Amino acid sequence: MATGVALGSGGLHFKETLYKGRSCRQASWVHIVAVSKCMQKELSWSLGVSKVLQVNKNNHALDWKQSRVTIKSCLRDGYTKYFDFAVIGSGVAGLRYALEVAKHGTVAVITKAEPHESNTNYAQGGVSAVLCPSDSVESHMQDTIVAGAYLCDEETVRVVCTEGPERIRELIAMGASFDHGEDGNLHLAREGGHSHHRIVHAADMTGREIERALLEAVRKDPNIYVFEHHFAIDLLTSQDGSDAVCHGVDTLNTETNEVARFISKVTLLASGGAGHIYPSTTNPPVATGDGMAMAHRAQAVISNMEFVQFHPTALADEGLPLKPTKTRENAFLITEAVRGDGGILYNLGMERFMPLYDERAELAPRDVVARSIDEQLKKRNEKYVLLDISHKPKHQILSHFPNIAAECLQLGLDITQQPIPVVPAAHYMCGGVRAGLEGETNVKGLYVAGEVACTGLHGANRLASNSLLEALVFARRAVQPSISHMKSFRVDRGATISWARPKMPKSLGDVILNNIVRRTREVRKELQSIMWKYVGIVRSTTRLQTAEKRIGELELEWETYLFQNGWEPTMVGLEACEMRNLFCCAKLVVSSALARHESRGLHYTTDFPHLEESKRLPTIIFPSSPANSTWSSRQLHRQQIC
Repeated sequence: MATGVALGSGGLHFKETLYKGRSCRQASWVHIVAVSKCMQKELSWSLGVSKVLQVNKNNHALDWKQSRVTIKSCLRDGYTKYFDFAVIGSGVAGLRYALEVAKHGTVAVITKAEPHESNTNYAQGGVSAVLCPSDSVESHMQDTIVAGAYLCDEETVRVVCTEGPERIRELIAMGASFDHGEDGNLHLAREGGHSHHRIVHAADMTGREIERALLEAVRKDPNIYVFEHHFAIDLLTSQDGSDAVCHGVDTLNTETNEVARFISKVTLLASGGAGHIYPSTTNPPVATGDGMAMAHRAQAVISNMEFVQFHPTALADEGLPLKPTKTRENAFLITEAVRGDGGILYNLGMERFMPLYDERAELAPRDVVARSIDEQLKKRNEKYVLLDISHKPKHQILSHFPNIAAECLQLGLDITQQPIPVVPAAHYMCGGVRAGLEGETNVKGLYVAGEVACTGLHGANRLASNSLLEALVFARRAVQPSISHMKSFRVDRGATISWARPKMPKSLGDVILNNIVRRTREVRKELQSIMWKYVGIVRSTTRLQTAEKRIGELELEWETYLFQNGWEPTMVGLEACEMRNLFCCAKLVVSSALARHESRGLHYTTDFPHLEESKRLPTIIFPSSPANSTWSSRQLHRQQIC
């Protein structure tokens, strides 16, 4: 299905440039949506979701009607659970939202691993917010927009920067403990791209502290039920005229190998990013793009997937005195705050190089620093650069970065005396499921928050420490519309809409299943290698086209292997389902990158090395037809009448 943008009102008209989604073999389309200049002030990103991005065949706006859908499950009662709200993901966005909606109904928090295993838990630097009298919302907005290469939605930026301080105060009231200075006030750090000290932090373990406080509150709430080790397979959707409607999610209990179905009136997708489409990422193992892929299969609009943020400074194991005893599942992050605190980057010849690339030197935005390091490595044929903070007082280093100091010391490196070997690693997806100002998507009943969402805040490059801020603000903003939808949406367990049940592949036997798992792991490494080699920090049209071709061939080869060994489209397994999601997200990134004929923010291509004002537009990927699609692009189940 190749659809345009449905108009939010008769007075707004879009001009569209259409780019066929080359990396997907089905009829998927990537759109760069242009608005006439006289309309730009009237048209906001948020309007573009609840009204503008009503995806339908006739390109006409449809009012969001109150839906009263009755649902019957084909599963026996023990496998189907009914909740008012289903939250997929247990990071800051999911937990903060759950705590609010739990005041109005029952909540299932569905998490892939342990509740604390999320990108939030690995966030070191902090949360940016205007909490100092010398700072201002306007200054925070300007820093965000500049870092985002002027692709940010101004209304979204204003909302987030304005509401951020109150979200911080709420966390403190809930028991989150942040560092304070000698004057008793919050200690505010500064990071790359920020013009003021505005980063609230808990040493270099801010995410862990926020996660701790939120989980403690969740455990005390009698209306919230946490389901650990439940891998989300696919969203349950129906069609209401031209609208897709979400009714919950099918999950795989990876401890019991059983499928559990969650029927809900409202679903919040807060499942994080897709860092593991690359071989080296700061993301935990759970970040395999499950939410983005599920939403794409469920007919949600996807935006700005070409903007993959590579953190400039992940720990480079090759440069350590002692090598880690086992292979890391994710790269160890050296927080932006090290550079914000005075850390200096050197090549292995001990030459400081950042002033050669940008007048802001080490405090330049992440895309600039990552590209600069990448060029140094290629030019000098070296594997890492050095980040030195040892010129600062020892007590200051140890108090600000205790976690980093301890990790490095275990590997024979004293950061108070020696520079830290660092290298860029995949870190954050600035694109995702397109969301409005209240976290709404074009799929009724489906809301998004956190890294899985594309709200318009980050534009072409996320400003440091704006990720936790965005998650907190949008989790809170999604609450009221979710409650309203929940109250207007009746679930009757005795009626007619149902979905086929995903099934475990036990019938294939252990030998075949072991072979499938082994081959899937090999394919995963091959995909990651392709993405790093051809869709990395610096790109070109030829390299992107090569990636597109090789990913398509690899996916076809893998799917053929599965189905020739007896695999069926409705079969599910953790490795196989993660693999299909990784393929889906990789193709979305490549399609979007091929569509952008300029270099902006995180997307740098040698074929179009300059900014083009006429292309200062979001990339839009509309839902695709299930006809002739690959397994990664299809929902496992279809609607059936029981």
